[in-house]
Amino acid sequence: MKKYLAIFLGSAKALEDWKKMDEEMRKKKDKLGMDAWMKWLVNNKKSIVDDGSPLGKTKKVTAGGIVDTKNEMGAYTIIEAESHEEAAKLFENHPHFMIFPGESIEIMECIPMPTM
Repeated sequence: MKKYLAIFLGSAKALEDWKKMDEEMRKKKDKLGMDAWMKWLVNNKKSIVDDGSPLGKTKKVTAGGIVDTKNEMGAYTIIEAESHEEAAKLFENHPHFMIFPGESIEIMECIPMPTM
């Protein structure tokens, strides 16, 4: 089995729109989404290596130093699957799309580190 990293993405615009939503509606939507996400984790337990977590603020490190930066990454999960296609299919209709500001999920293979 190969390992795959899933990155949950949401744009700044989607986050702005979410913040404009009625607070009561937002809380209901969050609860429904998180309940569905937890159910997804249970239903896919055999494929999940690391449940992952939400991601916080970002720092960018370059040869020139460290700076604050922004990106669209909101959370991650690591799974195992026989193929990239099989890994991607696990995320079809994922609850991420019910939660702020869930717009897409990118899945990439975790390639083993070459040995010397």
